[in-house]
Formats: sequence, structure tokens, C-alpha cells
Amino acid sequence: MQSLLPRHTLLSSSFATLRPNSLLFLFPSRLRPFPRRTLPFTMGSTSTAASLEGIADGLRNQSLNCVDDEGDRGIGGDVRRNNRLSLEELTWDHSFVRELPGDRRTDSIPRQVYHACYSKVAPSVEVDDPKLVAWSESVAEILDLDPKEFERPDFPLLFSGASLLVGSLPYAQCYGGHQFGMWAGQLGDGRAITLGEVINSKSERWELQVKGAGKTPYSRFADGLAVLRSSIREFLCSEAMHSLGIPTTRALCLMTTGKYVVRDMFYDGNPKEEPGAIVCRVAPSFLRFGSYQLHASRGKEDHPIVRALADYAIRHHFPHIEKMTKSEDLSFSTGESDQSIDLTSNKYAAWAVEVAERTASLVARWQGVGFTHGVLNTDNMSILGLTIDYGPFGFLDAFDPSYTPNTTDLPGRRYCFANQPDIGLWNIARFSATLQAAGLLDEKEAEFAMERYGTKFMDEYQAIVTRKLGLAKYNKELISKLLSNLAVDKVDYTNFFRLLSNIKADPSIPESELLVPLKAVLLDMGKERKEAWIGWLKSYIQELTDSGISDEERKASMNSVNPKYILRNYLCQSAIDAAEQGDFEEVRRLLKVMERPYDVQPGMEKYARLPPAWAYRPGVCMLSCSS
Repeated sequence: MQSLLPRHTLLSSSFATLRPNSLLFLFPSRLRPFPRRTLPFTMGSTSTAASLEGIADGLRNQSLNCVDDEGDRGIGGDVRRNNRLSLEELTWDHSFVRELPGDRRTDSIPRQVYHACYSKVAPSVEVDDPKLVAWSESVAEILDLDPKEFERPDFPLLFSGASLLVGSLPYAQCYGGHQFGMWAGQLGDGRAITLGEVINSKSERWELQVKGAGKTPYSRFADGLAVLRSSIREFLCSEAMHSLGIPTTRALCLMTTGKYVVRDMFYDGNPKEEPGAIVCRVAPSFLRFGSYQLHASRGKEDHPIVRALADYAIRHHFPHIEKMTKSEDLSFSTGESDQSIDLTSNKYAAWAVEVAERTASLVARWQGVGFTHGVLNTDNMSILGLTIDYGPFGFLDAFDPSYTPNTTDLPGRRYCFANQPDIGLWNIARFSATLQAAGLLDEKEAEFAMERYGTKFMDEYQAIVTRKLGLAKYNKELISKLLSNLAVDKVDYTNFFRLLSNIKADPSIPESELLVPLKAVLLDMGKERKEAWIGWLKSYIQELTDSGISDEERKASMNSVNPKYILRNYLCQSAIDAAEQGDFEEVRRLLKVMERPYDVQPGMEKYARLPPAWAYRPGVCMLSCSS
């Protein structure tokens, strides 16, 4: 991969030789590709000096709706509660269809679609007494949707696509992408159909998309359907990630179709029938890196489409960039003589920088909670910096930097936990190269976007891990040794950090008692390993003592960033096993538990337990892309 990146933009000295078990993926020496520097910043006639820290923060006049936790719960909540709508009263808009070129054909025959961003196609899934399994109250609130609507007899028909919602205008998006590092050409929404955009009472734009609703022109050789097990996983993880504070697409509801779908789960020649299902996904936009890549790859004739897509994204989702003026004079030195980047002279450069920063921030948050996406192809990368497309994902149980939840990824572990920061940069490089090929960026601007990714990632990650440890400042040596110890002893990642808040800042604690607060996660260790942990804890306690923060204050702070509950794969599997027998209570219970991941929830302790032995069987801890 190294040869595919511009010189001096690599996060590591040699991308291709990354070894996850080296643990270097979290250290500044690997992930800071450029020296820190203060950049000259002039606004109007007043000259100041300021870091470029957070171009997105400095320019943004709006908050990304699905990232803002307070906003999701409804600012002006009384007004929203008094104005809940029926499905027929939703305000629909179809800006994507109205403002961008579409496919002239309206059939769903799989084919190459040229010079178009979408194809109009109606859901075609067959249903037989579809059932509503679960729904998200907070997503319904975002849409101003009355909870009573979920009790309607026709609700499962409407959100399975068997009946069209009044005001909807369904289509499938056309895009391409790199899959496992190789260009795959046209991909597109092969089984996801967007119903349209709902404008809520806060003038926020939310796309509604049904996944598993039938064939589209992008289905290739597949059937356009989805099974219950993968749909449960996507529904639950979409909402769990939001509650963890991680930017993500959302999920309104989950339905069974009443029909069976044939899948070869392990790709071993043993297909079987599984219950079919549909998830209604919700996001401000489902635009991906690949949405731009495909048109750029098709030559100069389609380059205007890349520009049109960029203009569309900026107009509707990055309007603060559109409003920039030369009076803001956002000019930044690149560190080379007589070279600078003026982001007000090229809105596409400012946009690329913000996309890079949002992506870096997202990946840093994944690393903080131990989330491994599993399929970080460029068609699975959101331009809004959202977690998108939940396939064979997994949260770390035992800390293993080389962990990949995707069986397809096993040979090279390209998308393992340790590699995610570097893969994020690789994908940003592809995105920047796309904009450069379409004439929207020059070489310096493209490289600057990648530089910002590296700096933003390290700044975000260091801040996250510092908060997780309850430290007053980042301590590279202490953190490096901790990660090494966690990997050697395969300590449970989530439970370790949660229990660490019980450590007291008291250097007088006898060595024999130091490990007591962590005994539930430091298991079966010999003398040598115990001594290693005692040595680390002594250094940690000294650091806590020097900070002057009280034990009570630190514990509360740490517990607010170290979740007690995460959506472990074995918890998903337990819910799936019950659901496939017609019992959906565990799905609903898991949804409620994961809505409050940082809280102590009496009676729910079993959902924070270490994985049982059966959790390590194929199909639980690791999954295929079959869904």
C-alpha cells in the first residue's frame, strides 16, 4: 500500500510492514506523520496566531445532527412532544433525486449504470405477515414521529417496502469503491433502497433507507434481501454506538418479512434457509467515499458529476463551508518555503480537510472503545464521518491488536483493530486523489487533507486515552506499557478500564493489595506477570497522586468515558438465537441496556460479564460478510 500514498503522508514509516502485535498503532511515533506547528491565522485586519486544531470546529456553524447527543434528544423538547406526526404528516424532500443526475431506466435488472448518481427503483421484497421486532424511541423523536404510529397494523408493510409510504420516492445510490485494497468498480446499493429525506421540525434532513428490500440495478448476482441475524446486529449496533457517543448512522426499526432467505453463512458450500428481515436506517446522508470515486474513475466525461456531488454535499451538509468568504483569510503554511493553503480560495479543499478530520475523529473514538469495523472498504466510509454499514463488526473482548471479526479478512488482517488508523488514512488518500483527479484539489491541498488526518487522529486519540485513565495529561510511557501488558495477558479491554477507576491515588497501599481492584480481569497470572502489573500500577498511582484529582472525582470522570456495557458479539448471538425461534424479548432488552452504556443498571450485571467459552466458536466471535 505504501506506493499508493503520496510521499511523506504515511502514518507510519512503512505502511505495508505494520505488525499489529507491535502495539505501535497507538503511539505518537507511529501516528504523527508531521511535526506540530503553529499556523499563521489572520481574520480581517486582526492578525493572530492559532493552531489549525479542528478546521471543522473553527468553520462549523452547525452541529452534525446525529453526533450531537443533546440535539438527538430534542432541544425544545416540549415543542417536539406536542407536535408528533403520523406517517402521512411527515415532510418529505427529495433533494438528491432533484439536484443530481439519475438513471434513465427504472427497472431493477443488474447492470452497469453510467452518468448517474442513483436509479429509481421500488422495493420488491416479498413478505408474509411481516412483524415489527423493535424500534428506537430516540430516532422516532428525531423524525417527530408519534410513537403510536408503531402500533399501526400497516406499519410493518410500510417499512418493509411492501407498501410505499405516502410522499416517498425510492431510489438506490450508485457508487464504487476499493475492497480490501483493490479497485472493485461499480458497487452501489445492492439491497438498500432510500425512501427519501424527511425534514423535521428543526429543519434537519434525515434520509430513510430500508435495507433488505429487494433487488436493484446494483445487486449484481445477489437477491437484494437480508437475514434476521445480520439485521439484528445492524439495528442494535447502530443504536449502541450512538449511545456510546460515537458518530453513526441510526436505525429506526427492525422487521421480519415472514419469508426465508437462503444464505451460505461460512462460504463453505452449506447454504441454509434463514428468516428474512429489514432494517430502516436513518442518516443525514448515505454518501460515501465511493460515491465520488466511481465517477472519477470513468474519465473526464463524468468529472462534472464529481463536482456536482461535492457541491450537493457542501450545500446540504457542510453549509458553513459554502458561506466562507475571503475576509476570513484562512491561509495556512504547509511548512515549505513560500507554500500555503488558502481554504477560502477553494471550498473543496476546506471540505476535504473537514472530511479527513471527521474521519480521523471517528477512528480515534473506535479505538477508544475497542470497536473493530471489519470491512473498511472505501464504499463503507461516510463523508460525514459516521460509522456506516455494520457487517462483521466486533468489540474487543481480550485485548488483541491483531483482532479482526471478519473471516474474509483473516489471511492478511488488513482491517484488524490495530490497522484501523492507517486504513483510515489510506481511504482518505483515495478520496483526496479522487477530488484531485476531478480537478477540485491540487496536489498540495490533497496532501494537506491527509496531513490533517494524521494530526487530528493523534490529538483525539491521546485525549481519549488520557481521559480513560483519569490522567491530568498524556503520558506516553505509561500508556505504552499498559497496552503491552493488556496484550500479553489478553485482558478484557472494556472491563479493565471500568475497574481501573477503583484504584486509589495512595502510594502507601501494600504491594499485596495493589491488584485487588483488578482481580476480576487479571486472571491466571504467574509471579512474573503479577510483578509486571504491580510495577505498572505503582507508576500509575504516582501519576494519579501528582495530578491532585480526588479519587471520587476521577472515578466519576472515568466511568463517564469507560462503558460498563458494550454490544459484545456473544450478546448479539444470544438475542439472535432467541429471535430465530420467534422470541424477540432479548433484542428489545439489549436495546434498552445499550441505551445507557455508562450507567450502573441494577439487575443487568450479566450483560457486562466476560464472554463464556461458547462465545469463541465460529459465527460468534468472528463472522463472514454473508448477510
